[in-house]
Amino acid sequence: MKKLICFLVVAVLLVVLALYSIATGSIKVGFGELVSGLLFGGNDNVEVIRDMRLPRIIVAMLSGAALAVSGVLLQAVMRNPLADAGVIGISAGAGFVSVFVATVWPVLIFWMPLFSVLGGLFACFLVYAFTWKQGLRPLHLILVGVAINAMFSGLNQLFNYRGSYAVTQVNQAVSSIFTMKTWNDVDIMMTYGLIGLVAALFLGTWCNLLALQDRTAGNLGLNVLRARLVISFVAVLLASVATAIGGLIAFVGLLVPHIARQLVGTNHWLLIPFSALLGSLLILLADTVGRTIIAPIEIPASVIMMIIGGPFLIFMLLRGERLYAN
Repeated sequence: MKKLICFLVVAVLLVVLALYSIATGSIKVGFGELVSGLLFGGNDNVEVIRDMRLPRIIVAMLSGAALAVSGVLLQAVMRNPLADAGVIGISAGAGFVSVFVATVWPVLIFWMPLFSVLGGLFACFLVYAFTWKQGLRPLHLILVGVAINAMFSGLNQLFNYRGSYAVTQVNQAVSSIFTMKTWNDVDIMMTYGLIGLVAALFLGTWCNLLALQDRTAGNLGLNVLRARLVISFVAVLLASVATAIGGLIAFVGLLVPHIARQLVGTNHWLLIPFSALLGSLLILLADTVGRTIIAPIEIPASVIMMIIGGPFLIFMLLRGERLYAN
């Protein structure tokens, strides 16, 4: 009963926040006027909201869901509550490869989501490769991931100074301000993001089994290596597409799964969909606060998430070192 209530409360809060975010900004309309304009047209203010504000809200929600579920999957694969696409460098790798391709081959900028996925996969490969000899110990995974994240972030900044038009366009795309998102961005997120989210829903059993020792999971019929590879690929797909369209936002995959486990438990059949809802709520809240708190100046959602996530990461590192680093 408690879990059902948690689902309902988060879903209702998400709907209420979405409606508030739609109606709040430089252009304000009433709820009745908004519904009438969306259904029947003829209202210039509602047309602006539909073309400018609605895509931003949808991209924010889908990005939050994708990053949160990516964090759940990575934590299941690594058996580590500190794993997150932003912390271990997957998001930074995705962003860097996008910038690199736009710099070297500007004509390929429209294939940015594909190259983001390749960059995320490469960053994930590096994390695994450098920790393989240490037996993929949780603390080593996090430390190596932080180093990979710093490396790709530095390379990303290096390419930023080239100042080309293509790089400028990519920087706008991978920044965490959702301004100027279009329905084309929504289409990409709806296509690739929903594919990843739906795929993740079918991985609940594998994620539950990976919580066991590898030998025990194997005795229960799970091909552990294949499960890790498939789950990692889906996690990287979600994080990379969210980075390509929604921007570089850290800590979502760290905060949301931890909070979700406290509310609905560790069964991934419930944890994955609940984390998607909670991630959508968190990022939409961060974006709405960022664009309204000191309007017309906007605070990037990533800044708000870093303010929240930094202290939370320190807490989790201290707790993780005591409980998970053996």
